[in-house]
Amino acid sequence: MSAQAARSHMSIGEVLSLLRGDFPDVTVSKIRFLEGEGLIEPLRSPSGYRKFTHADVERLRYILTEQRDRYLPLRVIKDHLEAADKDDPDLARPRALHPEPEEVRLSREELLSESGIDDETLTELEDFGLLAAVARRYDADALVVARSVGSLAAYGLHARHLRAVRAAAEREVGLVEQAVAPLLRRRAPGAISFADDSASEISGLLLEIHAALVRAGVRGVLGR
Repeated sequence: MSAQAARSHMSIGEVLSLLRGDFPDVTVSKIRFLEGEGLIEPLRSPSGYRKFTHADVERLRYILTEQRDRYLPLRVIKDHLEAADKDDPDLARPRALHPEPEEVRLSREELLSESGIDDETLTELEDFGLLAAVARRYDADALVVARSVGSLAAYGLHARHLRAVRAAAEREVGLVEQAVAPLLRRRAPGAISFADDSASEISGLLLEIHAALVRAGVRGVLGR
Protein backbone atom coordinates (compact mmCIF):
# COMPACT_ATOMS: atom_id res chain seq x y z
CA MET A 1 0.00 0.00 0.00
CA SER A 2 1.33 3.42 -0.91
CA ALA A 3 1.91 6.18 1.64
CA GLN A 4 -0.60 8.32 -0.26
CA ALA A 5 -3.29 5.73 0.26
CA ALA A 6 -2.28 5.46 3.89
CA ARG A 7 -3.01 9.12 4.46
CA SER A 8 -6.14 9.42 2.30
CA HIS A 9 -8.17 10.32 5.37
CA MET A 10 -7.22 12.87 8.00
CA SER A 11 -8.39 13.82 11.47
CA ILE A 12 -9.63 17.31 12.19
CA GLY A 13 -6.31 18.07 13.91
CA GLU A 14 -4.36 17.17 10.78
CA VAL A 15 -6.68 19.39 8.73
CA LEU A 16 -5.98 22.29 11.10
CA SER A 17 -2.25 21.76 10.70
CA LEU A 18 -2.60 21.97 6.90
CA LEU A 19 -4.72 25.12 7.00
CA ARG A 20 -3.20 27.19 9.77
CA GLY A 21 -0.22 28.29 7.73
CA ASP A 22 -2.57 30.34 5.53
CA PHE A 23 -5.43 30.75 8.01
CA PRO A 24 -3.99 31.15 11.55
CA ASP A 25 -7.41 31.79 13.08
CA VAL A 26 -9.09 28.59 11.90
CA THR A 27 -10.25 26.35 14.77
CA VAL A 28 -12.11 23.10 15.36
CA SER A 29 -15.17 25.16 16.26
CA LYS A 30 -14.95 27.01 12.94
CA ILE A 31 -14.80 23.77 10.98
CA ARG A 32 -17.72 22.35 12.96
CA PHE A 33 -19.71 25.50 12.23
CA LEU A 34 -19.05 25.24 8.50
CA GLU A 35 -20.15 21.61 8.65
CA GLY A 36 -23.31 22.59 10.52
CA GLU A 37 -24.07 25.18 7.83
CA GLY A 38 -23.78 22.48 5.17
CA LEU A 39 -20.68 23.84 3.41
CA ILE A 40 -18.61 20.73 4.06
CA GLU A 41 -19.59 17.13 4.70
CA PRO A 42 -16.70 15.06 6.08
CA LEU A 43 -17.05 11.32 6.31
CA ARG A 44 -17.94 9.85 9.68
CA SER A 45 -16.59 6.65 11.18
CA PRO A 46 -19.12 4.27 12.80
CA SER A 47 -18.23 5.84 16.16
CA GLY A 48 -18.85 9.35 14.87
CA TYR A 49 -15.30 10.60 14.28
CA ARG A 50 -14.81 13.03 11.41
CA LYS A 51 -12.56 11.76 8.60
CA PHE A 52 -11.49 14.38 6.07
CA THR A 53 -10.24 13.84 2.54
CA HIS A 54 -7.90 16.08 0.55
CA ALA A 55 -10.97 17.28 -1.37
CA ASP A 56 -12.50 18.39 1.94
CA VAL A 57 -9.34 20.34 2.78
CA GLU A 58 -9.38 22.10 -0.60
CA ARG A 59 -13.06 22.91 -0.11
CA LEU A 60 -12.28 24.43 3.29
CA ARG A 61 -9.39 26.37 1.79
CA TYR A 62 -11.74 27.82 -0.85
CA ILE A 63 -14.34 28.82 1.77
CA LEU A 64 -11.80 30.48 4.05
CA THR A 65 -10.15 32.30 1.13
CA GLU A 66 -13.48 33.66 -0.12
CA GLN A 67 -14.32 34.89 3.36
CA ARG A 68 -10.92 36.50 3.95
CA ASP A 69 -10.11 37.96 0.54
CA ARG A 70 -13.53 38.73 -0.92
CA TYR A 71 -15.59 39.14 2.27
CA LEU A 72 -18.29 36.93 0.81
CA PRO A 73 -21.06 35.81 3.18
CA LEU A 74 -21.41 32.08 3.74
CA ARG A 75 -24.76 32.03 1.92
CA VAL A 76 -23.09 33.23 -1.28
CA ILE A 77 -20.13 30.86 -0.86
CA LYS A 78 -22.55 27.99 -0.36
CA ASP A 79 -24.38 28.91 -3.56
CA HIS A 80 -21.07 28.89 -5.45
CA LEU A 81 -20.16 25.49 -4.02
CA GLU A 82 -23.53 24.01 -4.87
CA ALA A 83 -23.17 25.25 -8.43
CA ALA A 84 -19.71 23.70 -8.62
CA ASP A 85 -21.07 20.44 -7.19
CA LYS A 86 -23.60 20.24 -10.00
CA ASP A 87 -20.84 20.68 -12.56
CA ASP A 88 -18.70 18.04 -10.81
CA PRO A 89 -20.98 15.31 -9.42
CA ASP A 90 -18.07 13.69 -7.59
CA LEU A 91 -17.92 16.69 -5.28
CA ALA A 92 -21.50 16.04 -4.24
CA ARG A 93 -21.23 12.25 -4.09
CA PRO A 94 -23.42 10.48 -1.53
CA ARG A 95 -21.08 9.60 1.31
CA ALA A 96 -22.75 6.26 1.95
CA LEU A 97 -21.77 5.08 -1.54
CA HIS A 98 -18.06 5.47 -0.77
CA PRO A 99 -16.88 2.85 1.72
CA GLU A 100 -14.18 3.48 4.29
CA PRO A 101 -10.70 2.95 2.79
CA GLU A 102 -8.60 0.13 4.09
CA GLU A 103 -6.53 1.22 7.06
CA VAL A 104 -2.77 0.79 6.96
CA ARG A 105 -1.77 -2.59 8.33
CA LEU A 106 1.70 -3.49 7.15
CA SER A 107 3.58 -6.69 7.82
CA ARG A 108 7.18 -6.45 8.99
CA GLU A 109 8.42 -7.13 5.47
CA GLU A 110 6.08 -4.51 3.99
CA LEU A 111 7.17 -1.89 6.52
CA LEU A 112 10.83 -2.55 5.72
CA SER A 113 10.12 -2.26 2.00
CA GLU A 114 8.01 0.93 2.30
CA SER A 115 10.38 2.71 4.70
CA GLY A 116 13.73 1.62 3.27
CA ILE A 117 15.21 0.73 6.66
CA ASP A 118 16.78 -2.61 7.46
CA ASP A 119 15.62 -5.24 9.94
CA GLU A 120 18.29 -4.29 12.49
CA THR A 121 17.11 -0.68 12.52
CA LEU A 122 13.49 -1.73 12.92
CA THR A 123 14.41 -3.94 15.85
CA GLU A 124 16.26 -1.02 17.41
CA LEU A 125 13.22 1.24 16.96
CA GLU A 126 11.06 -1.31 18.73
CA ASP A 127 13.60 -1.79 21.52
CA PHE A 128 13.63 1.96 22.19
CA GLY A 129 9.84 2.18 22.11
CA LEU A 130 9.67 4.43 19.07
CA LEU A 131 7.19 2.19 17.29
CA ALA A 132 5.43 -1.10 17.90
CA ALA A 133 3.42 -3.67 16.03
CA VAL A 134 -0.16 -4.45 16.99
CA ALA A 135 -1.13 -8.02 16.22
CA ARG A 136 2.07 -8.22 14.13
CA ARG A 137 0.99 -5.30 11.94
CA TYR A 138 2.30 -1.73 11.70
CA ASP A 139 0.12 1.33 11.17
CA ALA A 140 0.67 4.60 9.26
CA ASP A 141 2.37 6.30 12.20
CA ALA A 142 4.88 3.47 12.45
CA LEU A 143 5.65 3.99 8.76
CA VAL A 144 6.22 7.73 9.33
CA VAL A 145 8.60 7.01 12.22
CA ALA A 146 10.51 4.37 10.27
CA ARG A 147 10.94 6.58 7.21
CA SER A 148 12.01 9.59 9.27
CA VAL A 149 14.56 7.59 11.24
CA GLY A 150 15.88 6.17 7.98
CA SER A 151 16.42 9.72 6.70
CA LEU A 152 18.02 10.86 9.96
CA ALA A 153 20.63 8.11 9.66
CA ALA A 154 22.27 10.15 6.90
CA TYR A 155 23.04 12.77 9.57
CA GLY A 156 24.42 10.28 12.07
CA LEU A 157 21.24 10.17 14.17
CA HIS A 158 19.84 6.76 15.07
CA ALA A 159 17.10 5.30 17.25
CA ARG A 160 19.22 5.47 20.41
CA HIS A 161 19.56 9.23 19.95
CA LEU A 162 15.82 9.76 19.89
CA ARG A 163 14.91 8.79 23.44
CA ALA A 164 14.50 12.47 24.31
CA VAL A 165 12.02 12.85 21.44
CA ARG A 166 10.02 9.92 22.73
CA ALA A 167 10.05 11.31 26.28
CA ALA A 168 8.84 14.71 25.03
CA ALA A 169 6.05 13.05 23.06
CA GLU A 170 4.94 11.09 26.12
CA ARG A 171 4.78 14.28 28.18
CA GLU A 172 2.68 15.97 25.50
CA VAL A 173 0.34 12.98 25.39
CA GLY A 174 -0.01 13.40 29.14
CA LEU A 175 -1.15 16.99 28.63
CA VAL A 176 -3.76 15.88 26.09
CA GLU A 177 -4.98 13.17 28.46
CA GLN A 178 -5.26 15.68 31.29
CA ALA A 179 -7.35 18.00 29.12
CA VAL A 180 -9.77 15.45 27.65
CA ALA A 181 -10.22 13.18 30.69
CA PRO A 182 -13.20 15.21 31.98
CA LEU A 183 -14.81 15.02 28.53
CA LEU A 184 -14.43 11.24 28.40
CA ARG A 185 -16.24 10.91 31.73
CA ARG A 186 -19.35 12.58 30.34
CA ARG A 187 -22.26 10.36 29.42
CA ALA A 188 -23.95 12.82 27.06
CA PRO A 189 -24.47 11.76 23.42
CA GLY A 190 -21.52 12.73 21.26
CA ALA A 191 -19.17 13.19 24.22
CA ILE A 192 -16.60 10.75 22.87
CA SER A 193 -16.64 12.37 19.44
CA PHE A 194 -16.22 15.80 21.04
CA ALA A 195 -13.32 14.50 23.14
CA ASP A 196 -11.70 13.10 19.98
CA ASP A 197 -12.00 16.44 18.17
CA SER A 198 -10.65 18.28 21.22
CA ALA A 199 -7.71 15.89 21.52
CA SER A 200 -6.92 16.44 17.83
CA GLU A 201 -6.99 20.21 18.20
CA ILE A 202 -4.85 20.17 21.37
CA SER A 203 -2.38 17.81 19.71
CA GLY A 204 -2.11 20.10 16.70
CA LEU A 205 -1.47 23.12 18.91
CA LEU A 206 1.16 21.27 20.93
CA LEU A 207 2.88 20.19 17.71
CA GLU A 208 2.96 23.80 16.53
CA ILE A 209 4.50 24.95 19.82
CA HIS A 210 7.00 22.11 19.76
CA ALA A 211 8.04 22.92 16.18
CA ALA A 212 8.36 26.63 16.96
CA LEU A 213 10.54 25.95 20.01
CA VAL A 214 12.79 23.61 18.02
CA ARG A 215 13.15 26.19 15.24
CA ALA A 216 14.01 28.90 17.77
CA GLY A 217 16.55 26.62 19.45
CA VAL A 218 18.17 25.72 16.14
CA ARG A 219 18.48 29.39 15.26
CA GLY A 220 20.33 29.82 18.55
CA VAL A 221 22.65 26.96 17.73
CA LEU A 222 23.44 28.56 14.37
CA GLY A 223 23.91 31.95 15.97
CA ARG A 224 21.09 33.61 14.05
